[in-house]
Order: sequence, then structure tokens, then C-alpha cells
Amino acid sequence: MQGFKYFLIVVDDYSHYTWVIMLHNKSEVINHIINSTHYVKTQFHTKIKTIQTNNGQEFSMYALFVSKGITHQTSCVETP
Repeated sequence: MQGFKYFLIVVDDYSHYTWVIMLHNKSEVINHIINSTHYVKTQFHTKIKTIQTNNGQEFSMYALFVSKGITHQTSCVETP
């Protein structure tokens, strides 16, 4: 699989449209989150209101979420 070790799944709760993004490192997550927010804004003319993630350190982007007006919710610990 070309060295990919991780994946990021982005699901739109309204339409259930799903993107699967392959990652070599977890550190790539921030760039894909930034790109995804730009993509949604330009292609769908709407803004992301809430992002829900697990409690992974790769999602510790408080400043980014605040700057874009996005509420960050996390799932319960030890749940899928």
C-alpha cells in the first residue's frame, strides 16, 4: 500500500459523504484538516461547524479550530 500506515476518515453527517485519506504519518493530519475545510468552503459554499474526533494527540489543533470558528468535540475514551 505504498507505505501508508494510517488513514483519516472524514464523514459529512448530513449527506453521509465519506472521504478516506491515506497517511504515512499521523503528523499529516493537520494539513488534511486544513485542506478539507478549504475544500468544503469553496466547493459546497458552507462552513464546517463541528468536528468530532477521538482523543488522539494528532487532533490537538485548538488554535486552528478557534480561528475557523469550528467546535471540536471528542468521543468518549476507549470507544470506537
